[in-house]
This record gives sequence, C-alpha cells and structure tokens, in this order.
Amino acid sequence: MSLLLLSVLVNLQSVSHEFRYEAGQDYKSVSVAGTFNNWDSGANPMVAKGRVWTATVNLKPGAHQYKFVLDGVTWVTDPKGRDVADGNGHTNSALTIVPPDYLTNPGREGDSVITESAIEFRPEVPFLNYDQGNLTVRMRTRAHDIMRVEVRSGGKDILMSRSPQDELVDIWTARVPWDRRKRLSFYFACVDGSAVRLVGPRGITSYDRSNVFTLDPMSYKPFEVPSWVENSVFYQIFPDRFDNGDSANDPKVKTPWTDDPTYFNRYGGDIAGIRRRADYLKRLGVNAIYINPIMAANSNHRYDPGDFYRVDPEFGTNEEFVQLTKGLSKEGIKVVLDQIFDHVGITFPPFVDVLKNQQKSKYKDWFFIKSWPVEVRPNPPYVGWWGTEYMPKINLANKDAYDYLMKSVDYWMSKASLAGWRLDVANEAPQWFWKDFRKRVKGHNPNAWIVGEVWTDAGEWLKGDQWDASMNYPFRDVCLGFFAKKQTKPSEFVNGLMRVHNLYAPQVSRNQLNLISSHDVPRFLTEAGGDKRLAAMAAVTQFTWPGAPSVYYGEELGMEGGADPMNRKGMRWDLVGPKNKLLELYTKLAHIRLGAKVLAAGNPIIFNQDDTKQVAAYGRKWNADFAVVVFNRSDKPQRAEIQLPNDWNKEIVNALTGGRVTVPSSGKLSLDLPPVSAYIGLNASTHHLNLVSAANAAARKQVSIKEPLP
Repeated sequence: MSLLLLSVLVNLQSVSHEFRYEAGQDYKSVSVAGTFNNWDSGANPMVAKGRVWTATVNLKPGAHQYKFVLDGVTWVTDPKGRDVADGNGHTNSALTIVPPDYLTNPGREGDSVITESAIEFRPEVPFLNYDQGNLTVRMRTRAHDIMRVEVRSGGKDILMSRSPQDELVDIWTARVPWDRRKRLSFYFACVDGSAVRLVGPRGITSYDRSNVFTLDPMSYKPFEVPSWVENSVFYQIFPDRFDNGDSANDPKVKTPWTDDPTYFNRYGGDIAGIRRRADYLKRLGVNAIYINPIMAANSNHRYDPGDFYRVDPEFGTNEEFVQLTKGLSKEGIKVVLDQIFDHVGITFPPFVDVLKNQQKSKYKDWFFIKSWPVEVRPNPPYVGWWGTEYMPKINLANKDAYDYLMKSVDYWMSKASLAGWRLDVANEAPQWFWKDFRKRVKGHNPNAWIVGEVWTDAGEWLKGDQWDASMNYPFRDVCLGFFAKKQTKPSEFVNGLMRVHNLYAPQVSRNQLNLISSHDVPRFLTEAGGDKRLAAMAAVTQFTWPGAPSVYYGEELGMEGGADPMNRKGMRWDLVGPKNKLLELYTKLAHIRLGAKVLAAGNPIIFNQDDTKQVAAYGRKWNADFAVVVFNRSDKPQRAEIQLPNDWNKEIVNALTGGRVTVPSSGKLSLDLPPVSAYIGLNASTHHLNLVSAANAAARKQVSIKEPLP
C-alpha cells in the first residue's frame, strides 16, 4: 500500500474563538480578516447585536494576527486586543490560541506525561519529503514536552533533532537514507521519562509496532523544484525607477530622476534602461532578475493591468522585451516576470465594455458585480482588490476570463525567454487556479520557477501542486527584529530563522526568495536607522542562509526610503564608485554565494548562541564542505566561542577578508569580532581559497567604475 493513501488523525485540534468588536457608531457590515483566512475580508462576516459585532472562528493553535474590516473598506485593529508590528510599518492585533489540554497538562520534559493532542505527522510535504538522496521526515509535538523522538525503520532507530517552532510547538526532523528502489517502512517513537508513544497510520499506541507507514517508490512522487534557483542571486527591478535608456518612449509628464516619488509620478525608466545596465548587474554577481509588472496599465507600478498581451509603451515594445530576455539569457541572467492574475485595471477592455454597456455587456460575468449601474467610484458596485475601485477583481471561474489569462501565459512563454513567474497577491486567487497554472507553465518549461506572494506561512501552496516558492517575508521579519530593530536576542534570531526554514520542505526553503527590502516595504537601511553596519549583517544573512537572496534595486548602494512611495525612488547611479563599501560587500557576497555550493545546497546547522555578548552563529554543511557564519550585534568588540562538530577541525578562510584560522582538535572556534560585524568562514579548500580571491577581485573592479545617472 502507498503511504499517500493513508490518513493520519494525529494533529493539534482547532479551537473555537469568538472575535468581538464593540463599534462606536453604526456600520452596514463588519468582518474579521487575518492570517487564518489569508486576510480575506469576506471570509468571516460578523453578526451584529446592536453595535456589538461577533464571529466565531475555528483557529489552529498558535499565533495569529487580525483586523476588523468596517463596511468592507476601513481596516482597524482590535481596541481591546494586543497590537504587534507587521514588519511593513503597520500594526495588527495579535492573539495566541492554546489547546484546552495545554491548560490542564503542565507539559514538562521527563515527567512521563505526553500531550498526545499536540503530536502531528501527515504523509505530505513538508512532514514527508524526498530531497538530496534522503527521505526527510518531520513531526510536531508540544514545546518542551518530550525528551526525544525517534524514527524507526529497518531495525534502525534514528534520533530526530529538535528545533523550537514557537511557544507551543517543537519540530523534530530526521533524514532517512532511501534509494527509492524498494518500499520503505517506518514509524515514530516519542519518549518522555517512562512514557513511550508509537505513532503510525492508525494513530498513537503504546505498543503496536505493526502500525507502520509504508512508502511505495512506484507511487511516491517527490516535489521537484527548479534546481537553478538555489544557485541564483536575484535582483529586483522596478522598471520606471531603474534607468531611462530611451527618451523616445518617455511619459508625457516626466519627473526629474532625483526628485522624491509620489503615488502617481513617472520617471521614464524602461526596457532599454535595463539592457543598458546589464554589465553592472553582471559585475555585481547577479544571475537572475525579477521585474515588477511591465504590461500596459494606468499606474506607475502597473499592478492594474489593462492588457496582458502588450508591454506598456512607456517601457518599450513587446519585441524589445522579448529581445531583452533572450539577450540576458545568453549572458547568464535569467528573467522572472511579475504578473497579476487576481485583478485588473479600469482600462482593461472587458471592464471598459461593462462600463459602457452595463447589463448588456458580454463581459459582465468576468467580474463580481454587486449592483447596477457599474461606475468607478469609492466603495464601488463591484468587488475590487481590497475594496479599491481602480482594481476590479476578475472572476477566474468564468471560462472566457480564465482562457484569456492562461493564453497570456502561453503567449509570453512561447515568445520570450522567461525563467519563471512571480505571482502578485497570489494568496487571494483560488488554489485550483494555481494548480492549473502550474500545469500550464511546466508544460512550456518543466524548469520554470513559480514564486507566489504571501506574507506569512505559505505552506498550503507549497506542497508540489501549485508554487515552487514564495516571497519570504517571514525571513525578513526575523532579520528586521534582530538587526534593524534590535528587539530579539541571538538565540531568538537563530531559532526564528530555523522556524521559517522548517515551514517548508528543504528544497522549497532553498528555493525561497529571501528578501530584506522590496517595493512593498520600507527599505531595510531606513528601518535600521541608517546604520549600514546593521544592513550589512542582514545582507550577510541573505547570502548565507538557505534560499535565493533577492537584492532590491539600489539596496547594494545604500539607498534609503520609507513606506510606499518613498521606497520607490529613482536608482542612485551616482552612488556607484570607489567609496561605496556596501557595494563592495554585496559584490563579494554575490560572487561567494555563486561559487560556494555549501551556501546554495548545504543544510543549516545551529551552534551555541551568546545572548549576553549579542553573538549569534549558525553553519551550513554540504558533503565535505562547511560554512560558519557569526554575528556580533553589540557596540563592543567580542570574542565568539563557537563549538563546531568534531569533523570540522580544519583550516578556515574568512570569505570577506581572506584571513585564515585553524580550528583546534577540541572543535572550539575562537573569533575576535569588531563591533556590529559579521564573519563568514569556509573550509580552506583550494576551490574556496580561489573563490575568495576572485570575489575580492570582482569587488575591486565593481567599485572602480562610475555609473552615470540617466
């Protein structure tokens, strides 16, 4: 029997929670939206009794964030709730759901009491996953409740490693060798003091060793992601603000390049500008770019598409874009295109037809019309993205609308050299659409990459049938809290990185788009109060932690900017030059990342942390190669004492300076770190020594060239 046919009724139970909003005035509607319903304002409407609105929602135990939505337009926090920053300059309300039996069971290691309701394993990604020649299995248990967990297979007991997920849950992980030639059987043993619980497909028992999972290689299909992504350094380009390479297609009203942006102004950046700066990107070490939308639209950001088959004339022509992708591809730079499949703009011809012909329009069912007549106004008579009248949501269930969008995918993948798609507000489109989308994209190119935008745990889209990766905003949150805001301790920082890593299968985590800035959030350097040392340490994390680093244009130059629109200033080409130490660092990091396989494919390892000294450390391991990454966040020099595994007692080269140190036989690495600094050590193989030398040479070359402003 295939394991995939089995069901396991072992998981953390949902808890009914009543949300309550006491309004100070009358409203037509109130709903609650949050991380538990993908921030869908229509998913959980509330019921009024006078001015008191309530809704009961079944929530999975753990941390949640939410807001109340008034009349479908105004989003407010809970006046009686606990406020938390969302990492985007905004505030949400927060709550933690605790299972009922947590309150009656103390949950202590060694007390011979196991909280069975917290044990969770499911025969699907990421609990069960094949990667790098091993079967990776995971289990969730109550935090600090169990002494050890073993996976038992073929007469062998494999001890699982533990890492904290949050205040409620621990994650246990083990890698089981499997050649995928014959069936593999296994079960789990949870041990706490004298208590032992065996976990198999029939649930939890105290004795039944026949209760085993069986994996059949004939029916088991691994989740395969594009192999090139983990070996990539991405660069995100906001086209209107990157470079103006062709004045002939400039907007009628053009803002001077160095002026501050507004929500509406345009700078004239275009496709020709991207092509002109290709050499800069290559010198930087970029081998993949993610381009924000380029299709014809009303706005400067183009997230309100009017035509899915035509490049905006202010950017260039379809042919220019096609030639750009093909030219960059020949130079070793892949292109990922941003597109919206959830909503359109008010210049979209089918919507224009609805405005003109109203109920007689043949396109009326392409949209979610609430009342007639249809007109563009605040609180529109149709469903708009987050209630915005300028972005009508498209009805993906309508066959003609569905065909229009899917055929646009065919059009661009057949003409341009596209390596993948970045999906805007992807959590708001139905999952059946993404399943179809994946088949469509992979039909053109099985190695094409699909990355969806969702700001929280994207696990439900990353099981092998929808996306390959997501925008890793949870990774950014961890970096923001430790480096920029200094709100977390080193142990919390490293545990946070591991928690995000454990949300997904290992190959998915290596495919994640690891960002610290983007067009939707304040730039990291601004969040760090302008301290380039803190921004540099966050960059080191990007380039050394599993996942593909994504550099937001100008981040490598030290560009600053608060929330939209100030995070979308014109690219500061005048900052390219010999005095820019941040540019020098980014160039080193990119070249080191591209050359060190251990930083692309290596598994993360957590070392001892020193919260008192504000010293954090982690490692990566790939075959015989290893990397050691250490941070000193304090304002004083610190000596870091890192206990490395026994087989790591070799010579280590500092990837940023070229200096070397020998690890003693005890495995204790001692490093003297300057204030607010980072260290990257690689085992001093001939390849790594040559790589460090080449990376430093590339950095010197990059900062020796002065790039002109548009």
